[in-house]
Amino acid sequence: MHGNLAVNADLLSGVKTGVAGMGAEVAVCVPYPYLDQARQALSGSNVAWGAQDVSEHAQGAYTGEVSAGMLKDFACRYAIIGHSERRSYYGDTDAIVAAKFEAALKAGLVPILCVGETLDEREKNITTEVVTRQLDVVIARCGCAALGGAVVAYEPVWAIGTGRTASPEQAQEVHATIRARIRRDDAAVADKLQILYGGSMKPNNAKELMAQPDIDGGLIGGAALVVADFVAICAAAA
Repeated sequence: MHGNLAVNADLLSGVKTGVAGMGAEVAVCVPYPYLDQARQALSGSNVAWGAQDVSEHAQGAYTGEVSAGMLKDFACRYAIIGHSERRSYYGDTDAIVAAKFEAALKAGLVPILCVGETLDEREKNITTEVVTRQLDVVIARCGCAALGGAVVAYEPVWAIGTGRTASPEQAQEVHATIRARIRRDDAAVADKLQILYGGSMKPNNAKELMAQPDIDGGLIGGAALVVADFVAICAAAA
């Protein structure tokens, strides 16, 4: 929850110019009120746009919610689903996340499905169980093939905004676990799936993280608010 019209104008313009012609897929997911600003600023560029959440409901008496169809009205390509802050602050359970995932897919959006463990869960050595459970609920509702139209983001909750980052080896281990779980059901989907790392990726660690065999990109938080940092991460991806 950052930005205003003036700040966004500079940020979007800087990103658009900075990544022009880069061989990396780039998208920005903005707060709902700024979707049209993003659409106008980025149309015709190689930067896609999307939202940070979406309702599981298509329409109805759900005051304050935003449906996937509404996002499509603003030409969104992506919707972030199950971000750790939605899970921890706003009660998005695994079941709600799966319903939101399904709603996004049905509307023709690409869900960016976030999974990840808390510090307590990592210290209890149950990272694999937590991440697998989060995936399993989505697969049970939508089928493994549905992940072929999605992106998965691993965000170790203990590494978000804390300055701590999973080592490339730690991150790779969980990314490999995610891919292996999906390969159990569908090898073709597993092989093509983009799995992003979302735990304090910055210009100084992006290249090393993305050099890992199962880390296909980044879900960038704070560093995406600084044009030079975000563009540098995109360059590392490219």
